[in-house]
Formats: sequence, C-alpha cells, structure tokens
Amino acid sequence: MSVTKVKTIAGITIPDSTIANHATELLLEHGTEFIYNHSLRVFIFSSLNGGRKQLKYDPELLYVSSIFHDLGLTPHYSSADKRFEVDGANAARDFLTSYGLPKDQLQLVWDTIALHTTIGIAEYKEPEVALMYSGVGLDVMGEGYENLSDANREEIITAFPRNDFKKKIIPTFFGGFEHKTETTFGNIKADVCAYMIPNFHRKNFCDCILHSPWKE
Repeated sequence: MSVTKVKTIAGITIPDSTIANHATELLLEHGTEFIYNHSLRVFIFSSLNGGRKQLKYDPELLYVSSIFHDLGLTPHYSSADKRFEVDGANAARDFLTSYGLPKDQLQLVWDTIALHTTIGIAEYKEPEVALMYSGVGLDVMGEGYENLSDANREEIITAFPRNDFKKKIIPTFFGGFEHKTETTFGNIKADVCAYMIPNFHRKNFCDCILHSPWKE
C-alpha cells in the first residue's frame, strides 16, 4: 500500500521525524488502507481537541500512538491471547525501545494505546491518553462532532476518506479478535462479538463471583 504524503491537515502538522516516518511505514506494511485512514484521522482529531482544550502534549508520541493503536488487529501484531489494545501497545513499546526513548515515554505510549477503548478511565489520565481516547471516540462514535468545523471535517475526510466507515469498522474490529473472543470480557468489544456472532454468550462477572471456588 502506498499513500500520498501530506504535511498539514486542518492546521495540524503531521510529524515528519525519523520515528514518525518509520512508524508510518510499519502501518503501511502491516495494516490496510482502511486502518491507515482511520489512524491518521484519529491523530488529527486528537490534536484538534488538544488545541481546543489548550493541552500540552507531545505530538510525536501522540502520532506514534495513533499509528499503532489498531495495529493489534492485524495478523502481524495479533497475539493468541491478549486484548488487541495490549498487542498494539506492546508493539509500539518495542518499536520505541529500539530508538532509546526513556521509560516514562514508553509507558505513556503504552497507556495511550492500551487504554484507548477504556471508557471512564482514559479521559482522566495524561493529555496524550485522554486525547487519543477523544480522537477515537470522535472518529468511531461521533463524540464531540459538534466541535468540528465543517471546513476542517471536509478537509480531513478528503485527505483520509472514511470509505463506508460505519459499515466496515465493526467487521474490521471483529476480524482482529474473532480467534480470541474471550479477550473482550469486561470491555466494550464484547458488544462487537454480540453483534457479529449469533447467540454469542458473554462471560458474566456475576457468574465469576457466584461460581468461584469460595464456599461463601
């Protein structure tokens, strides 16, 4: 897959460092055009939210997090038994470790990716984590859509088209963890399994309590 490189979209500069470019190459190699466009939109939406809220954040770390946030759905990075968010976070940490980044930055990127679907927690963490969560929420569920100007929205989706996103994103999610549906226990991706699998039986937290080996 090859794409035309853009430098600035909706007033947001796309990072052009060695780390950023290498991360993009990995996404182009192992991902799909659909995931690529989604990931770039997430970065721009996250950055716009950061500017609107006047938050200080590291654009390069936010970009790398955006690039890797769904790579755990791809065969190259998917594990047999971990949540796809953790697979993506582990891949990003390994990638950045090769560039000698300090542990606090590695942990920040790991958290940003691992928590990007964790409602009720991610939005209260560091700016990069909160912004990634907001960018994903805007692109996937339209959260904060009203804060996006018509001009910015059109520029963004022209550069990185949605291409029937609403119909394709749920099967794309499911394709990344249909071999390990148990990893969706306790998180919103169980809804994806319920949508895609007839009569899907969710693991139930109350059953875990009541059927535990404790006598009382």
